[in-house]
Order: sequence, then structure tokens, then C-alpha cells
Amino acid sequence: MSKKATTVNTAPVNDDVVVAEKFQMSDMLHKEDWLSIWGAFIIIAIASMGVITGAFAFKAGTFGKWGDAESGSILKFFNGSEACITAWSGILLTLVALIIIFAVSNHLMGKNLTKYAVAFLALFALTCFVRLISSQVVFSKYLEYAFWALILGLVISNLLKVPEWLKPAIQTEFYIKTGLVLMGASVLFSNIQKFGLYGLGIAWAVTPVVIIFMWILGTKYLKMENKRMVMTIAAATSVCGTSAAIATAAACKAKKTDLTFAVGISLIFTVLMMVGMPLFCKVVALDPMVGGAWIGGTVDSTGAVVLAGNALGELAGQVAALVKMIQNILIGFVAFAVAVFFTTKVDKSADQTVGASEIWHRFPKFILGFLGASLFFSFVFQNTIGVDATAQILSDLKEFQTWCFALAFTCIGLETNFKEMAEQFQGGKPFVLYIVGQVFNLVLTFFVAWLLLSGRIFPIPNITV
Repeated sequence: MSKKATTVNTAPVNDDVVVAEKFQMSDMLHKEDWLSIWGAFIIIAIASMGVITGAFAFKAGTFGKWGDAESGSILKFFNGSEACITAWSGILLTLVALIIIFAVSNHLMGKNLTKYAVAFLALFALTCFVRLISSQVVFSKYLEYAFWALILGLVISNLLKVPEWLKPAIQTEFYIKTGLVLMGASVLFSNIQKFGLYGLGIAWAVTPVVIIFMWILGTKYLKMENKRMVMTIAAATSVCGTSAAIATAAACKAKKTDLTFAVGISLIFTVLMMVGMPLFCKVVALDPMVGGAWIGGTVDSTGAVVLAGNALGELAGQVAALVKMIQNILIGFVAFAVAVFFTTKVDKSADQTVGASEIWHRFPKFILGFLGASLFFSFVFQNTIGVDATAQILSDLKEFQTWCFALAFTCIGLETNFKEMAEQFQGGKPFVLYIVGQVFNLVLTFFVAWLLLSGRIFPIPNITV
């Protein structure tokens, strides 16, 4: 019996983390990054058309505040009242818009449309419950919807079990990317003009220094192996908490547990800082403008910034909001820089040369949508349809963005295992990284705010209240 000759493949095996592929035009209709851009742009286009023509309103629904004497009880959303009809009709519009966009996108990606649609209905119902609970007056003041979405998802995934039929709709990254493109529209460069170089100095000079400090602290001194967690925590600390953590985690391809930790600790310290910082400013009789800028540059949530700033007076509240809005402009640029840094430095092997095609392949395309929306609204819409019409469009888009992020955080909870989270804590190093980094952020921002706004060195800017 003759033996059949065997051929041994001696070609070198490519063991890169990501193998670069040639870009194809069809990717723009079948890849998640591109579909998140098109889906967000469709929402933006419809909302813009509604405002410009005045023919209709395309605004996502939400639950109003409830839980005190002024706002009424939760029952007002279930008793057929005007508040009930308004809330649920808007939420029905939101459901129809999102399920069409996400289901069609899933079909284009080659997934089962029917299974996705059924699962999405259940996921949307869970997210509705989250939005309802987080609208309670006390909860809405101190704990964002992201906290309640994570809690609900974690309870289901760890105490019960996520059913198989629900899993097709658990697409965290897709919802995050779509929400970020929508958020890009609200990042207006015109905000820089309102506070000039003072705002840039406080918001932009401090942020990169804090990110670099925390990166060195985490990777060199704490020797954290999970560099993606280090970068996600650094962005959450230095820029604007949840939104920056989401964008950076997507840009560096962090794990969901990394994002969960960064968002969780950011939300907890946001509550502590929004209460503690105004008290400290009052005790030391800090100038309201300096105090407002300090709060705006360090407190992570925009809503918390406004509340904490207003505790020092109307001027401090306005300065705090301006600094935070200018800081928010950095989200897209930070995500862009992080994506390039991880592609060319962190994920690159010692003997590997990373060219432009490799960077393009690994680069998160949704960032282009974020920056594109920001530039279009900043330099086209504001100069053509006017500031007021632009503001109305952004108001209509805001809740669509929130729904996308709420869906994403519910998914993160559903996908997260407590045991896996415990393994990420690395002996408490992430806590040390955040606390030391936040202290450094507080000290540096305070120094820069005092340097620019105390009147000792530079003239005090004229802010009209």
C-alpha cells in the first residue's frame, strides 16, 4: 500500500492581536462601526428636518420627575393622565425608531432580524424600568441612570440567569457607538468663545497632564497589567466621567468589566464631590469664579457640575458649566489619541511596524461620526439655521442619546459576572489609581483655576450672569 504524500505548510503564522484587512466599500454597509454612524445620522437628520420645517417633532420620550409633593407620585404614569399619555407616546416613538434602526442594522450585519427584534423588545422594557426608577427626584439628583442600569443587569445576570433568547439584543458596543455619535452633535466649539483662553487653560491644559500622570502611575508604579482599565479610569477621572469612560473604553477596546468599574467609582465620587466641594469652598471663602471653575474641571457629571456650582451662586454655576462644556469637547480628541496610541504603541509587538493602513483598520470609525457631528453642528448649523434652532435640535436628540447609553449599561450589567469583576480589581490597585489620580486632578485644577481667575496675575474675565 503506497503512502499518500503529505504537504506541510511552512508559511509563517501571523499571531498579531488583530490582522489588518484591506478596506472594502461594502464595510460601510455591513460593519458595526459604520452602521452606528449611519443610524445616528438618520436620527439627527429626522430631528433636524422636524425643527427646520416645523412640520413635526421627533423627540425621544422620557419619564418626568416623580416622588415629591410638587412632581407627584409614580402612579401618574399609569393612570391615563396627560403626563401618562405624554410619557408613553414619546417612549413608543423611541421604541419604534430604535428598533427599526438597530434591527435593520443587524440584518445588514447578517444576523437574524426576528430574533433580534423580539430580544430588543425585552431589553427596551428593562431599560424603561431603569429610566422610570432613575427619574425619582432624589435618585435623579444623586445617581444617574447608568447606576440603576448596571444594578438591574447585575442582579439578573448574577442572581437569576440571562435567557438565551434575550442575548441577540445584548450588543453593548453598538448602542455605545450610536449614542456617542449622537452626543458628538452637542459638543459645540462655540462654547470656547464664551470663556476664551481661561476656559481652555483650565479644561484643556489640565486634562492631558492628568491622563499622562495616571497612565504612568498605573502602568509603571502600580504595575497594573490591564492597561486598558488604566486608560479608561484615567479618562473618566480627567475628562467627564461616564461619557469619557465610554468613548475611551471603546477606543482602546477595554473589557466591559473595565468600563463597569470606571463608571461605578466615578458615579460614587461624583456624589461625594458635588456635596463636599461647595462646602469646602464656602468654609475657606473661595472666590466664586475660582470655585466654579474648580468644580467644573473636576466633578465628572455635567448635571452634578451645575448643581454644585449653583450652590456657590449663579456666577459660579455659570463658570462651572462653561468649563465642563469646554472640557467635553475633548472627548472625541481623547478617544482619537487613545485609539492611535494603543494601535501604534501598546498593541504593537517589538518587531512590528504599524503603517497607516493598520492604524485605519484598527481605528474605531465611530469617532469619525462623533467628530463629524460636532463639527457640522458647530460650524454649519449654528451659522445657517441659527443658535436657537440648533439648540432645539440638540434638545430633541439628547434623550435619544440617553436611551442608547441606558441600553448599553443595561447590557453591561447583563454580561457582567461578579467573579470576573473581582478578578479585575488586582489587589485594590484600580481604587488606588482612581483616588490618587483624582487627588492630583483636584490639586492641579485648583492651582490652574486660582492662577488664571484670582486676579493676582491675569485680569479677571467679565462673565455676564
